[in-house]
Amino acid sequence: MTVLGGKKIVLGVSGGIAAYKTAHLVRLFIKAGAQVRVVMTPASKDFVTPLTLSTLSKNPVVSEFYSEENENELWNNHVELALWADIIVIAPATANTLSKMANGNCDNLLIATYLSAKCPVYFAPAMDLDMYKHPSTKDSFLKLKSFGNSIIPAEKGELASGLSGEGRMAEPENIVAFIENDITEKLPLKGKKILITAGPTYEAIDPVRFIGNHSSGKMGFEIAREAANKGATVILITGPTHLSIEHNFIQVVKVQSAQEMYVACNQFFADVDAAIAAAAVADYKPKNVASQKIKKNDVALSIELEKTIDILASLGKNKEKQYLIGFALETENELEHAKQKIIKKNLDLIVLNSLNDKGAGFGFSTNKVTFIDKNFVVEPMDLKSKADVAKDIISKIITHYNA
Repeated sequence: MTVLGGKKIVLGVSGGIAAYKTAHLVRLFIKAGAQVRVVMTPASKDFVTPLTLSTLSKNPVVSEFYSEENENELWNNHVELALWADIIVIAPATANTLSKMANGNCDNLLIATYLSAKCPVYFAPAMDLDMYKHPSTKDSFLKLKSFGNSIIPAEKGELASGLSGEGRMAEPENIVAFIENDITEKLPLKGKKILITAGPTYEAIDPVRFIGNHSSGKMGFEIAREAANKGATVILITGPTHLSIEHNFIQVVKVQSAQEMYVACNQFFADVDAAIAAAAVADYKPKNVASQKIKKNDVALSIELEKTIDILASLGKNKEKQYLIGFALETENELEHAKQKIIKKNLDLIVLNSLNDKGAGFGFSTNKVTFIDKNFVVEPMDLKSKADVAKDIISKIITHYNA
């Protein structure tokens, strides 16, 4: 998944020969994880069919305000379309469509949608060489840029007229890359590297059995996803979990034991800007691990345990520039225990979970946390989805670096 994952894109198609390329463009947006709705000008249907684009986008394609064939059909609401969109992309943007956009000549559904938009707008010009260089076209470019719209520059090559030069619509791959790069450059954590731990650790008793806990890893994975969506390069160190994540900005490092997680964390920690220790690391492990499966011979089995290394404390000890966030899962004297961890482990922020709160802890899709910073400022939060809690946590890092 890329920064376009989850984005809602309205693709506006105007009437130029390059409209045939929009079938591939829609596929690339869908592959990137975006939702796509297509608005066509009437003229564009001479170059690519609505059926093609609706099939690829998995959404109905709209072109007119209402259907002349069915007077009982609801009108196509341009305002609803514009407000739905996170991004509007107009490709190809012909000279005619560009002029209408620049001057507010609202005579079709696409222009009405554009004029109602509150989201970022990208346009990819496509026209013949002399049309592209004409003063009126250049004037449209300047006006649209002044409105805050972004131009995806036309490319040089063979044109429909047989001439060769500037005016070709950017290739679909280049349009997607342009938008992704533009979004990434504006993300608040662009250039930051964040280490995140997630899931449980398994401490071996023998080759078959282990000591573990009920952590699913959901919280850590949601934090990693949100950090990446905000532009950070993420190193996600995860214990055993059924979860998976695919994102261009996330490197997944899989471990089993607390010792393996400790080694991995300290391998990457010096180079990161922030670290979030969301993993439920085992506090104890068997002192001696049997090399063969332990046979069920006796009524009772005694296993001597020893402490595992405190990963978070080791990171706090080595902390220099890093913004360090820990988690505390408590059942009693929650605030006092959390404050002690801040001091002992040299944390900047701790995320407190109480198992006394309904909907919090392991196995839930929700969480209820309290933030406590190194100055002991306490900020209790409402019960939220883990995805929303992840947003709150990442916003703390954004605030820290923007302060």
